Amino acid sequence: MKDEWLNAEDAAKYLNISITNLYAMAQTNKIPAHKVGKMWRFNIQEINTWIKTNRPVSEFFTSLEFNVEENLLLRDPQREAYSAANDFFIKGGRSAIIQLPVGCGKTGLIAILPLGIVRGRVLVIAPNLTIKEELSRALDVTNKRFCFWNKCRVMQPDSMLAGPYLATLDSVDANIHDCTQSHIVLTNIQQLASGADRWLPLFSNDFFDMILVDEGHHSAAPSWKKVFGKFQKAKVVNLTATPFRSDQQEIEGELVYRYSFKRAMIKGYIKKIQATYVAPEEIYFTYEGNEKHHTLEEVLRLKEEEWFSRGVAMSPVCNKSIVDASLDKLEKLRQSGTRHQLIAVACSVNHARQIRSLFMERGYEAAEIHSQMPPDKQAEVIQKLRTGILDCIIQVQMLGEGFDHPLLSVAAIFRPFRTLPPYVQFVGRIMRVIVQNDPRHPDNYGHIVTHIGLNLDKQLEDFRKIDREDREYFTDIMEGKEPEPPREVLEGRTRQKLSESMIVHKEIVDSFLQEHFIDPDDETLLEEMKGIAESLGFDVQEMAEVLKKKQSEKTKTVEASSEFPIIPQRQRIEARRRLQEQVKRTAKILLNRLNISMDGRDLAFKLATGRGLTGNNFAAAVQLVNHEVNRLLKIETGDRNKLRTEDYQQAIDGLENILNTLTKRIKKGEKEND
Repeated sequence: MKDEWLNAEDAAKYLNISITNLYAMAQTNKIPAHKVGKMWRFNIQEINTWIKTNRPVSEFFTSLEFNVEENLLLRDPQREAYSAANDFFIKGGRSAIIQLPVGCGKTGLIAILPLGIVRGRVLVIAPNLTIKEELSRALDVTNKRFCFWNKCRVMQPDSMLAGPYLATLDSVDANIHDCTQSHIVLTNIQQLASGADRWLPLFSNDFFDMILVDEGHHSAAPSWKKVFGKFQKAKVVNLTATPFRSDQQEIEGELVYRYSFKRAMIKGYIKKIQATYVAPEEIYFTYEGNEKHHTLEEVLRLKEEEWFSRGVAMSPVCNKSIVDASLDKLEKLRQSGTRHQLIAVACSVNHARQIRSLFMERGYEAAEIHSQMPPDKQAEVIQKLRTGILDCIIQVQMLGEGFDHPLLSVAAIFRPFRTLPPYVQFVGRIMRVIVQNDPRHPDNYGHIVTHIGLNLDKQLEDFRKIDREDREYFTDIMEGKEPEPPREVLEGRTRQKLSESMIVHKEIVDSFLQEHFIDPDDETLLEEMKGIAESLGFDVQEMAEVLKKKQSEKTKTVEASSEFPIIPQRQRIEARRRLQEQVKRTAKILLNRLNISMDGRDLAFKLATGRGLTGNNFAAAVQLVNHEVNRLLKIETGDRNKLRTEDYQQAIDGLENILNTLTKRIKKGEKEND
């Protein structure tokens, strides 16, 4: 058909118009035609493309030829979710919820959901720019490599000459005509429904027949409701990896399809997850001046106490145990020859820097990343991660939804999670498989490593349950940023401390507790195994018994890994770096105590002996702290690089007293100046 040509008479019959109208439209280029001498010739492929291009937008998606339900290039959850959504809308449903775990093909599902269902245009809303860019590649018919319809043979290339066409809303290169001439409009919620309301008023109420929301657990927010209120007759599909919101507001719609994490692990769509908990046989610590000594049995009871799990999180001793255990898992994964990487989560920026130093001292390249960093610095850290320069990345409120880097295979948790949503989101960063559809491949395993004292075993158990029908929505996500000082600190009635109330002196670690995400008695697992066993001709009960023997206990005790050696030079360099960071942190707390702005220039005036201080208040405060550090260490300015590791640590330990001393001195200077 590609090379088939028609004469004018046959072309008129093919198009069901008169020859007079055919000639008129051919001469005005409204119909593709070729004139050779006095003869008009019409190529069938060009005519078909013209027909599709000029078909009313209300007929476009329902008239497409596509292959979904029998397409083996699509994943089970994509085919099943499409079928469930199709049935839902045929029955007159309006708002649907579809849950797919990360890595199971949510982007591809967005691409196929309009096919045969939509009678008009489609609005696709992404929660952030990262996901928006991924969707833009997948929905672009000109992108031969990443276009999902082409890559998975959902539609033939010839049939896509007339679309679906994509228009992307941005602040510079888009206008309403791009949208009217396209079948799909892609945007993020900030562009569509921001306070300025640039775009929303431009669309008629019936402009879209379907709205697809990626990461739909955000959609209860006011800006999203504004969009749904505008297009009240549109079909809505909320797609999400997590079936809950962080603020206890329910997502609008009916859950029409859920694909569980267990099935995804069994099929090899996401990594199989194992959790390892550092379980100290004995732990020695001081809490509010009182010395304590507890056994593992007592620790398992204490971990429910918030003060205890917080103390464990901030303890260098416990952090070292997590570092060694997580590096052990990383090295075992790397035996496959693949350079797996580690992602860690910390309580605060300062905590992240401390953890970074622990990895660096052991010879592993590590960097922290947090929301307070300038965008160019964030991009630099992510580039180092993607190019393999970094072994470990330590994050605080970063690398959330849409961050895709399959080589992250170890999740080291250094902070307590009191609620499930942030725990699931963080663990999701290590779930993307490296080798597709191969659940037994050695690179398709992920490890969660933490300390039993952080009380996170409960979160893993809750994680297992989230595919139950009666799952409730969870409470607000805990923030991981540097906490604001308490009111009494800001008002000068007490001091903000540099160190924690609980200080761990030593812990004896002989063993780890390990548990797998998939329970061998799990009904979902046995059902999946039954299908696999029957297709291979094996006895399902026999296969289940083999699995149970291999993984007889959900939680088991294993021997602890060896400690990792610490490189003396690296340790000294990191100690110097930590002192520099802690000096700046101390300066900020000093200004906070005194209620002095960072950018002003009044600190020297407030200090009776403030001569010689230069720069703004923050720079002056840093100079003051550094001067006191030099006095403590009995060194001259410029001699810091000559110190030993112990000297740097002595200075760090002395910053609490330095902070108190400077606070008193400056307050005294204020009184004298008054």
